[in-house]
Amino acid sequence: MKQIKIFKGVENDLAALEEEVNTWLVESDAAVLHVFGNIAPQSQPSVSQATGLSKSDFPPSDVMLVVLYDRV
Repeated sequence: MKQIKIFKGVENDLAALEEEVNTWLVESDAAVLHVFGNIAPQSQPSVSQATGLSKSDFPPSDVMLVVLYDRV
């Protein structure tokens, strides 16, 4: 039976998102069919902070990964 798993993180902490996904993959023993994602830019903050991947004045964007898998 095909199922999905959704992961959400922020662009300035992609290592944590990667670790979460990899841990789930090992623990679930899922047969992955497809992985896709999206990054959602945020609006400009009232106080300038360079915190994203691009080190711009914009706050870090939300990152979403969706894993389509079969239960084994």
